[in-house]
Parts: sequence; structure tokens; C-alpha cells
Amino acid sequence: MAASPDRSPAEAYAASRGRARYPQLADFGDELSFDLDPFQRRACQALEDGHGVLVCAPTGAGKTVVGEFAVHLALQAGRKCFYTTPIKALSNQKHADLVARHGAANVGLLTGDTSINGDAPVVVMTTEVLRNMLYAGSPTLRGLGYVVMDEVHYLADRFRGAVWEEVILHLPEAVRLVSLSATVSNAEEFGEWLVEVRGDTTVVVDEHRPVPLWQHMQVGGRMMDLFAGTDDEGHPQMNPNLLRRVEETGRVYAPAYSGPRRSKRPQQRPRFHPPSRVEVIERLDRAGLLPGIVFVFSRAGCDAAVAQCVRSGLRLTDEDEVLRIRRIVDSHTKDLPDGDLMVLGYWEWREALERGFAGHHAGLLPAFKETVEELFVQGLVKAVFATETLALGINMPARTVVLERLVKYNGETHADLTPGEYTQLTGRAGRRGIDVEGHAVVVWQPGMDPRQVAGLASTRTYPLRSSFRPGYNMAVNLVARLGAIPARELLEQSFAQFQADRSVVGLAKRIERNKEALEGYAEAMTCHLGDFAEYAALRKRLSDREKALTRQNSAHRRAEAAASLEKLRKGDVIAVPSGRRSGLALVIDPGLDPVGEPRPLVLTEDRWAGRLSVADFPTPVHALGRIRLPKQVDVRSPRSRRDLASTLRNTGIEVPARDRRRGSGAADDPELAALRRALRAHPCHGCNDREDHARWSERHSRLKGETEQLERKVAATTHSLARAFDRITTLLTERGYLTSAKKVTQHGKRLARIYGESDLLVAECLRQELWRDLEAPELAAVVSSLVYEARRDAGFEPNVPGGAISDALTATARLWTALEEDERRVGVERTRSPDAGFAWPVYRWARGEGLERVLTAAESAGQELSAGDFVRWCRQVIDLLDQIRTVMGGDDPVGATASLAVTALRRGVVALGPE
Repeated sequence: MAASPDRSPAEAYAASRGRARYPQLADFGDELSFDLDPFQRRACQALEDGHGVLVCAPTGAGKTVVGEFAVHLALQAGRKCFYTTPIKALSNQKHADLVARHGAANVGLLTGDTSINGDAPVVVMTTEVLRNMLYAGSPTLRGLGYVVMDEVHYLADRFRGAVWEEVILHLPEAVRLVSLSATVSNAEEFGEWLVEVRGDTTVVVDEHRPVPLWQHMQVGGRMMDLFAGTDDEGHPQMNPNLLRRVEETGRVYAPAYSGPRRSKRPQQRPRFHPPSRVEVIERLDRAGLLPGIVFVFSRAGCDAAVAQCVRSGLRLTDEDEVLRIRRIVDSHTKDLPDGDLMVLGYWEWREALERGFAGHHAGLLPAFKETVEELFVQGLVKAVFATETLALGINMPARTVVLERLVKYNGETHADLTPGEYTQLTGRAGRRGIDVEGHAVVVWQPGMDPRQVAGLASTRTYPLRSSFRPGYNMAVNLVARLGAIPARELLEQSFAQFQADRSVVGLAKRIERNKEALEGYAEAMTCHLGDFAEYAALRKRLSDREKALTRQNSAHRRAEAAASLEKLRKGDVIAVPSGRRSGLALVIDPGLDPVGEPRPLVLTEDRWAGRLSVADFPTPVHALGRIRLPKQVDVRSPRSRRDLASTLRNTGIEVPARDRRRGSGAADDPELAALRRALRAHPCHGCNDREDHARWSERHSRLKGETEQLERKVAATTHSLARAFDRITTLLTERGYLTSAKKVTQHGKRLARIYGESDLLVAECLRQELWRDLEAPELAAVVSSLVYEARRDAGFEPNVPGGAISDALTATARLWTALEEDERRVGVERTRSPDAGFAWPVYRWARGEGLERVLTAAESAGQELSAGDFVRWCRQVIDLLDQIRTVMGGDDPVGATASLAVTALRRGVVALGPE
């Protein structure tokens, strides 16, 4: 081969040798419009050599090229390739890409609610679909040569992560696995596990971003670089001008969101207001930094930002772009019912798109989300206000990413962004092949330290932690396919157990070091007069007894004081023995509480009025006298307090001499006396070095306790998943899903085909026929309680339909209570309680009511339910109803009703397009 004009003879020779060794890669590369990066080439070569591969690289680096090469290899060899993704939207996107490359006849799509050409040689699917195929032994698996697991780092996901490990463990040995992951700091550890369970696996890690990322902070109206050069070791250095400006601005302004006022004094500094979202977008537009994604971390915040931009009159598009936007909008929304457009906010949404900006969050209608994604990728929408869900998988790179805050709500509390989250969000900045560089901008507010941002931006710690744990469905499927003992052994091979066992290695080393130290401590506390360990044990027993007696006496005195307070009556004069309120006091109200301790309202000689508690009386209190009081006493009146205090002082009653506190009871305790005699009689008591030995003994005791705790932790960690599996199979055996010989029963076979968080509860409801007499809309309402989960901050009390629905929900909840009690007893993770918050909306929809009426009724009841949320939850109800229809069969009343319910729900916006 003649040398190319751009290549030296040596380079041409190397390329020729490479082509001869890797002909498939050469053919694949000829079809590409760009040259492969070194990491892509290494991974593809490993695939052609017959290895599995794990590729870890930053967002936008081009990992999917390796997956596409696996597709190429499968087609060339006449084998199948399954391309799995974590979310349906990404599956749809990948399906479109592969159809454009290989033709519709060669590519299928399976996402649970969508089935297109499922027998094609290349099928894109969600990971759950493949897991279900493996458990069912689907004939579609025949001829499978490659499986691509895109976004494999999802196995850390708390709720769905187990699915990835199930697939990895169950795939036939001959299948080559292509795992594509974001950059993780423990890629080598994950790779070692893949080698153990899948055989030869090449780990390819690339931390180089193909498009450099510049970090900035926007302080007021100025956007400034976060870093300025590097030190001698190549570490980025903070921009001193930025630090100086932040310090100066922070001295002038008070925080914009300062929280509760801690002082009634007026704030001296003016309140700082960060630049508005409109100002941020205009600033980026002037600098040529659009398209951009602004992460807001709040659905309401995203919608408010879009509304602000519309009200401002901001426009980022020209007339030609508006026409193109309209065509794309029409193509995605042409099937939306006209009557629903108003309630969907269609016209406001469309106007914002035509101006060049949009929101993107989980509450959007699927058709709206897909429209926004396509418009953004085509460069027609210039600014998207998004929650962090946009950073997960969807291919929507931008020139610039803006973070409004470094704190987000994680479902339970507001927490600081982690370095991994920061990297994932800002990784969207910089479009390969389009942008020379990407930009990440953090909007500064008082209290925000640029050094914190620098720490997030320069730290590359994103460890992959397994969330794998056995569940009911997994257990019966494993037992059915492998048998109980092999199933147990398979769980020992999981990445979760692999990581747990590795953690044990470090703990074992600490235990070993501790034991060596204990030997030294034991030697140091050795006494020539006797057994000092025995003497130390006596001292410990003596100390523990003294503390116990003190606690007992304290509790006894408190009980006596409380009993005496309960005897007080209005008008009694008492003595407060100590503290700021010591002296005579007049009881205005005894403050008796049928549940808690009494808290009398009193007035003292110095006119103070307030409530006292048991803590104010170390000894019982007695009435020293009595003053007749009117029926109503207003202690808030200064005059009333003055008159009553005067009356109190004129009674002539004096505070008695303070009672001596009772002894601790130690002098009368025979056990304590015996311990003291034994201690004094012990030989070591007379040792001159006794206290020195005692110090070493205390160290020995503390270290021994720590070591025993570590040993318990090791014991709990080792074989932890297998033991969890044993507890689950115990419960399944008790409830009739497994036999005592650990064989799957008929009920167990039904459970094996029910996938979801409440799988056993669903199976139990079907087994006990709780839903047998329900109509289709009623069944949809009840089933929704096992998939719906209200947002933690919803603050909404659901109102459920009465009659059959209410009865069935009550029976379902009662069954859950019994199941949870068994789970608690056996020691397995407990099933989430049913949530009836979606019962009314889905019931109304299933019986034919319109979208506007359903959403308006939900809003009137105080429920925050967007059209997108409504569609998403409806589809999850449909998915579970589909499973019920499958496992029960059409001849069963519940199966037939489930089929009718699916038909009733799958209409209008719920039936439009893939999710």
C-alpha cells in the first residue's frame, strides 16, 4: 500500500499491519467520518480479539462507538447483538441511530410497552427486558453473540441497580459483554470482578475529554475563570482575581437567602440578588456560549425560568428557525387531542420553544420531552432549564452548562453536590465535532466559597458501589433455574459480595494489628502480686454498680418530685429550692397532664410568671400555705402580677431550711459492700504500681471491645448476600412459594413473572383473591397503590373512592401489614406500604373521563400532578396490569379484568408514543 500524503512511510506500514490484524475494525473504521481515538481503538481491538470490554470514559468521549462495533461484529458473523440501555428514551434514541446505519429490517426495539421487530439480529432494549428474557429462557436468546450494556454504572442505582448484575451473572458464557460506563474511580475493581464472572475482560479507562472544559463563576454581572494556570505539579491554581472579587462582594452584600432571622436588629448590609435567569442567558448569548443547559434542581424552578424568559420578551431564534421549530413540534404533537391542549399548557410551551428556550424534567409529557430533546440536538432550542435527570443517559450535549446552586434535594434532604454529580452535570458541556471547548458556569451567591467549586471541579472520585441485593422475584427465579444451593453460590459471585469481601480484607488486617497491640497491653498490665485482669474486672463491676445505684436513686427522686407536684392545687404557696427562680412561689395553675409530668404555672415574689418542671425540684415539694385566688388570673397583666406578688410577700410564710439530699443508697447496698470488700482483699490492691497497671488495663479493655466489634462486622459481611437469600427463601417457604425441599410451587411460578418493588405483595393479593370482584377501573385504582409513590415533599393526604375500591385497598393494606410483620420477624428488607395517592386519578381516567377533568380534580384535592407525571404513573399501572393479565391468563376473572383495565387506560395522551 502506497503511503498517504499525510502519513510517513513508518505510519503507513503500521496502519497496514493493523489492518491485516484487525480487518473487521478496519472495515468498520472505513464507514466512519472520523478517526478513532486511542481508547476507542484499544477497546475495539480487544473485542475483535474475542475479549469482553469495560470502557470508562467521560460523557461525550464517544464510548458508544465501541458498542456500535459490537453490532458490526455480530452482523458480520451472523450472530445477534442486544444493545441495552437504562431508560426507554435512550433506547428510542439508540434505535433511531442504528436504524439509520443498518436499516429497519436489521434493528428491533423492545422497551416493555413497545415491541418493534423483536426477532431482528440487532435489538435495542431496556436492561429489565433482557433480565426478564434470561429468567424466562426466551428463545430470542438463541444466536446471541454480544450484549452492550450502555451506562452500566447504573448498577449503583438504589432501586434498579440489581438488574444489571442479574444480567451480567446470567448471560451465557459464550456471550461477549461490552460494558460502557461514565468515568469511575474504581474501574479496575469492577473490571477484576467482570474477569471473575465473565472471563477475559479488557478494561479501558480514558479520562481525557475530547473537548476541553473551562470552569467559570458568575459573580454578579461578571463571568470569571475559576482557575488561572497550574502549579509545578500540573494541579490547577485558583484565580486570585476571582477570590479577591468574591471577598469584596461578600463584604458588601448579605446573602439573598439568609434563612430564618436570628436577630431582631435590622440587617446592615444590602441583600444580594444573583443575576436573573434572563440575565444569565443574555450574558451567554452575547459571549457566544449558547446552546446552554441551566441546571435548576427543581421542576417548579424550571417552569418558572421558562415563564420568566417569555415575559421578558427574550428571543434567541430567527424566522427560519421558528419555521423549523414549528414543523418539528407539529410532527411530535399531531396526535394530541385538541381538547387536551389547554390543560397541557401546549400553547405556552410552544411559544417558549419558538423563542428558543424550554424546560426539561420528569413532569413533562413524554411527547414534550422528546420534542425538546430533538430541537436542542438540532440547535434550534438554545437554552434548556433542566433538573438533574437530563444528565442521565440522554444525548443532549451543550456548549455551556450552568449550575444555579451546589445543593439539591435528594428525596430526603437538601445535600451538597458530590464531585461525581458535579462531573456528571458539567460533562454535558462541549459538543464533540462542533465546539472547540466547553464551559461550566457556577452562579455565585454570598456564602459560596470558590474553593469548594474548585474542589468539585478538580476531584475525580466517583466510586461505583453495588446496590445488588436478593429479592423475592429474584429468589424464585434463581431457585427455578439453578436450584437453591447453586443459586446461593451465584449470589456469592455478585459484585456486591465481591466488594464486601474486599472490605473484609481491610477489617481483618485491623483485627490482626489490634490483637498484636492487645498482647502488648496485657504484658504492660501484668502485676507480680496477682491476676490484674481479675482485679480490673472487680473495679469495673464496682464502678458499674455505683453508676446503676446513682441512676436508680435519681429516677426515684424524680418520681417522688413528680408525685408531689401532682398534689399541688391552685393557690398553694411552695418553695422553689434553687436556680434563678428560688424562693416562694404561688401556684396559679397545677399544670396537670394525664400523659406527661405536671408543669405548674407559678408566680414568684419578684413577679416572674412561668411554668416549672420536675427538674426544678430535686426533692419532693409541699404546700407551705394557701392564698385564695379569683377564678380567673391573668398573669400577662403587669398589675395582676404586682398585686399577687405583694400578697405573696405579705403572707409571712418563710422558705424552710433546705432539706438535705438523700444519700445515694450506696451505704445500704449489700452488693456494693461485698464488691468493696473483695477489691480491698485482692492481692493487686496493695501494688505500688496499681494505677499504672489500671491505665494499661483500661486501654486493653477499650481495644478489646473495638476488636470484638470489628469481628462481628466481618462475620456479618462474609456471605452476607447468601444469608439474606436464606432469610428470603425461609419466608417464601412459610408462605407457600417454595416447598420445604426448596422447589418452586405453582404460586412461586406466578411470583417469578411479577417484576416490581412490591412483587410478593402483588402475588399474595392474587393468591388470596382480594381483587376478584373488582371492575376494570376499580382494579386499576387498587393496583396503582402498589406502584405509585408520592413525592416526599408532596404533603398530600389522598382521598380514595368508596365502596369496592375502599374495601379492596383496606384488604390490601391489611395483607401488607401481615407481610411486613413476617418480614420484620425473619429479618428481610420490608416491602413498601401501599400508596393510594393515585387511585382517584387513574380510576377517573379508566372510566373514560377527560384529561382536563382528571387533572383539575387532582389539583382541587391539593395534589400536585402534572400531565407528564400522570402519563408516567398510568404507564406503570398498565405495566403491572399487563403482568397480572399474563400470569393469571384470560380465563381467570382477575386476568380478564386486568386486560379490560389496560385497554381503558391506554388512550389519549397515555397511548401516545413511547415513554
